[in-house]
Amino acid sequence: MRAGLETLAVSGLDVELVGSFPDLSAVESLRPDVVLSALPLDEISPAPYGHGPAFVVLADGAESMWTREAVRLGVRAVLPGDASASQILAAVEAAARGFALIDPRELDGLLAPSVPALASHEGPSLTPRELEVFRMMSEGDANKEIAWKLKISETTVKFHVAAILGKLNASNRTEAVAAGVRKGLILL
Repeated sequence: MRAGLETLAVSGLDVELVGSFPDLSAVESLRPDVVLSALPLDEISPAPYGHGPAFVVLADGAESMWTREAVRLGVRAVLPGDASASQILAAVEAAARGFALIDPRELDGLLAPSVPALASHEGPSLTPRELEVFRMMSEGDANKEIAWKLKISETTVKFHVAAILGKLNASNRTEAVAAGVRKGLILL
């Protein structure tokens, strides 16, 4: 698998491969920008965002709790073990640019159970329904689309949007999404 990832990295990206190892013992001495790993989470010790290399992790059968813990530890991308070459390359590029990337199949499970954890954020927390609306807002859905998807009235969506803007101290949707990303409420 390591040889395949080496070949993929060298052939598909404009990057310099600084090493390939069976474990992460040499990562600190090499100081790479991105680490592509298929190791279990307990063998990875990423630094918080901005304090070390970005980790892109391939994980077979990752549970939502595993993914949540990986993101909490600073992993920037969690992909299934069967991710395509283009998905892996896109994740490496995104991580190198400072973005976080989660497999869409993991996203719903990742966000839904995390609602109680939001109490640890400064300021008022969002309700589960507000989080649903907020996630759809961040994806660019208009109020009418959100109402249709959630099977609620457009007036109710407007109420939730106003509550979200107020709780995040934002004057528009763009400011709210930026604040939500900074606070870890949503991932883009």
